[in-house]
Amino acid sequence: MVSYNKSEQIMLEGAELNYILTSPDGVKENERLPLIVFLHGAGERGDDIEKLKVYCVPKLFTNNVNHKDLRVYTLSPQCPHNTTWIDYKRELLNLIDYIVANNNVDKDRVSLCGISMGGFGTWEMAMTYPDRFYKIAPLCGGGMNWRAWALGMPVRVYHGRRDDVVPLCQSEAMVNSIRANGGSVEFTVYDDLSHNCWDRAFEETDLIEWLADNQK
Repeated sequence: MVSYNKSEQIMLEGAELNYILTSPDGVKENERLPLIVFLHGAGERGDDIEKLKVYCVPKLFTNNVNHKDLRVYTLSPQCPHNTTWIDYKRELLNLIDYIVANNNVDKDRVSLCGISMGGFGTWEMAMTYPDRFYKIAPLCGGGMNWRAWALGMPVRVYHGRRDDVVPLCQSEAMVNSIRANGGSVEFTVYDDLSHNCWDRAFEETDLIEWLADNQK
């Protein structure tokens, strides 16, 4: 089973960040578990933590329905109003370090994923701190593709071909850059989907299990 840890707020470098942390039951003192960090989209910004439970990782783990047997922590921070994840790169890294230091997390198995604005945030965090993440999975996002040479970790990318919010070409440019530099990337394009490709990716594939892989 998964323990839903009460949502908290932390002050980091002058910025207050709400977040939801979940952990599996019965974590042993000498156990070191992976951590999945999830970055939400623009619609979940603000100070209402309940918004985070609508999609993807916080939805699946706080509802305690799916993935209940996975030995993994999940961290879902909330981006403040009228900002983006790119504005909070350092604060996000500090929050991750705080969670790692205060829980039984394996610092070498911190995976990062995100949707839409969180997909852009995932790319940016990984390119800025390429040695800090075990695996990443940006969904319907994009970024400065010329910086993707730094990404040496396994990458999974998901996008809907009919996306009229973030064009497919945004993910294609990132994927092509990684592949040109010999990086490892799996690219899934859903021909029948528009912007919301995340429900299918998180609920109908092994994405969660892949992010939480216990094998180094």
